Amino acid sequence: MYRRPLQFAARSFARVSACRAASAGKVFDKEACFRALAACQQAGVSSPFVTPCRTLHVTTQETRQHTEEEVGAFTKLIEAMGFTGPLKYNKWKIKIAALRMYTCCVERINYDEFFEKCTLPDTLNSWFLVAQLHVWMCLVRMRQEGREGKYMCRYIVHSMWEDVEQRSKIMGIDAIHRKEAMKAMTETFYAAIFGYDEGVLSDDCVLAAALWRNLFNRQCEDPRQLELMVEYVRKQMQYIDALDGDDLLLTGEVKWRPLVEENAQSILKVVKPTYNDTGL
Repeated sequence: MYRRPLQFAARSFARVSACRAASAGKVFDKEACFRALAACQQAGVSSPFVTPCRTLHVTTQETRQHTEEEVGAFTKLIEAMGFTGPLKYNKWKIKIAALRMYTCCVERINYDEFFEKCTLPDTLNSWFLVAQLHVWMCLVRMRQEGREGKYMCRYIVHSMWEDVEQRSKIMGIDAIHRKEAMKAMTETFYAAIFGYDEGVLSDDCVLAAALWRNLFNRQCEDPRQLELMVEYVRKQMQYIDALDGDDLLLTGEVKWRPLVEENAQSILKVVKPTYNDTGL
């Protein structure tokens, strides 16, 4: 019953000891290390000085962000219960920025060009497949911004589902079929997220396979279309990754690169958005 709290206390004690030693300019604090090891042995956990293999793939920027995001036990407890702890920016500003970022995914995209270049039917489902691709790219970018970014991701997805439901009502889809369609789209969306995440972290072949399954719905026979979309995702991710995180949290402004351009390898100069103190 008390094993997990004891493990958490041991790990916290080890982290605090290491941080204090680093802040004091010490290379190795022998007594602090012994105390941390003794606490871990009593709790039955592994040594805090053994780094897992997966942390070797974390960049310097991500390591710095995770260090800054260390929060107390009470904040972790209330977030585990579904609430949100204190954030760097006002929650209302982040919600507005999330709505604006989703708006950029649906109003700043030339869907007719995607339908033509990718040979997709002009339907609500095709619109959703293109929209979810851009929403996913925004989620990937905002997840890099710590707890504030994750909070913003929640409202981006919330705005998407509200928009999809309203569009289906306008199209005259009855409640029963609308419920079935929403369920299918939900399954498609979360399956696509896993596929795209794997693809963007892997080579172009894995990303092309994810696009073929999710965007093209396994019905693409032209490899040039897959090549075009792989190039589009790569250059788009490169572009939005260069945007300032604080600006995105306050404004949500994203200007997408065109689907077809002559020199896709050169990143465009990022224009910093303007906003006032209310984030509007």
